Amino acid sequence: MKLNSFPGWGMLNDIRKNKLLYLMLAPVILFFSLFHYIPMYGAIIAFKDFSPRLGIIGSPWAGFEHFNVFFEGIYFWRTLKNTVLISLYDLVFGFPAPIILALLLNEVKKTIFKRSIQTITYMPHFVSLVVVCGMIKEFTVSGGLINDFIAFLGGERLSLLLESQFFRTIYVSSGVWQHIGWGTIIYLAALAGIDTEQYEAAKIDGAGRWKQMRHVTLPGIMPTIVILLILEMGRMLSVGTEKIILLYNPTIYDTADVISSYVYRVGLQEFNYSFSSAVGLFNSAINFTLVVGSNWLSRKLNDTSLW
Repeated sequence: MKLNSFPGWGMLNDIRKNKLLYLMLAPVILFFSLFHYIPMYGAIIAFKDFSPRLGIIGSPWAGFEHFNVFFEGIYFWRTLKNTVLISLYDLVFGFPAPIILALLLNEVKKTIFKRSIQTITYMPHFVSLVVVCGMIKEFTVSGGLINDFIAFLGGERLSLLLESQFFRTIYVSSGVWQHIGWGTIIYLAALAGIDTEQYEAAKIDGAGRWKQMRHVTLPGIMPTIVILLILEMGRMLSVGTEKIILLYNPTIYDTADVISSYVYRVGLQEFNYSFSSAVGLFNSAINFTLVVGSNWLSRKLNDTSLW
């Protein structure tokens, strides 16, 4: 039998020819192996009564007991509802925001003005989340900037982060402000790849700026929008743990407590590792289902998909 007939020979030959490229890929593979794939082994504690003294293998099996406790618990519907609502608000208002900004910037012809707007909108992304949450707290206290504006309009001063009805608005709007500029990078790159001859042909056909955007620009970046939307669907139930924990307090748990913050409280503060792992595994399973489902739907509708 010839050597090149063995399974996997083609891949080995490709590695030999492109060893430098694979060497550049090695740190990425190592990172995901260490922090994403190897830790999957620990997920089995969701099905055990885990004890640090006994270890993962020595801890007794509990089956689906922790899942049942979560599903039948008093916090299940509250955390699920809050997680879904915050994710939907973020999807409805946060996802289109960088697309709209990128389309507007694409229409700007003054290079200096365009780059200035890009720089200003990029900057909040590089500010530490702890600093951003500190700013939000300072702005939303009764004597803060936002309340000064409300009082100027004749409204009543309130500590906004102590009022349940305002938390989702504060969370989503601050997220849009922080990430809108950074999100435009991908869309501006996609816009730069559109053939200019398409715009010239549209002008010859009598299309104005609006129709050019509608019939040339949007179709040109639609594959990028679809791919990013599929990825966003995979994070639907993974509302940012750090930001929630830094902003919420017991008085607004009814609207601010989400699955990830609940896992943090139960797992790290109450040391109930098995229960929190079960909740986290449930969350990951739903996210995986959403990614697969949205990818399948996208492939059926417009032939654009992740795989």
